[in-house]
Amino acid sequence: MAIFAIVPAAGLSRRMGQPKLVMDFAGKTVIERLLTALDHPAIIETVVVFRRDDTDLADALTQLPCSRVNAVQPEIDPPDMRHSVEYGLEDLRRRHDPQPDDGWLLIPADHPVLDREVLDELITTWHTTDEEILIPQHAGVSGHPAFFRWTLAERLTEIPDDQGLNWLSTASGVRVRKLQVDSDSILLDLDTPDDYRRILRRAELTERGTE
Repeated sequence: MAIFAIVPAAGLSRRMGQPKLVMDFAGKTVIERLLTALDHPAIIETVVVFRRDDTDLADALTQLPCSRVNAVQPEIDPPDMRHSVEYGLEDLRRRHDPQPDDGWLLIPADHPVLDREVLDELITTWHTTDEEILIPQHAGVSGHPAFFRWTLAERLTEIPDDQGLNWLSTASGVRVRKLQVDSDSILLDLDTPDDYRRILRRAELTERGTE
């Protein structure tokens, strides 16, 4: 049962005020922090989907030490996460021929503090569950990464135009498992400068062993 990862990275960082994925985050770029966490033996490959004009991110990806990362720059820039995921799934379908029981996990690119222990727990649970979707929660709040059975890739076309990927979790016949985890890292993404300062400070304290 293979697992692939899709990382939508086509946003414009408007609220941050600068390209957030290449910002320094405790000695690494934001994107490197995430992709390092996803460099897991159980993940066959991570696909990063981003805009054609994002040369800074393209340069950052070429310098990463992480293996098994494929950069995808569609001819038409994805207008939202749903379209980024569609491009990522099509890339994986073309190159890997995934099977129905295989899975893909989704995590936006602006999550630099993904807890490796939480990822291990989610992967272990995914390999032992029959549900089509696995969603981590902390204190009852859903976060990322979320896991999807490959069969749901074929149902993206059913999503109404005014709905996002969350529609899949309420679609007819789709079984969802929600896993409570101890770490709130699944909820921590970077949208604003305040987010950046707060989460960076937390990461620095954690890495110094003071939390």
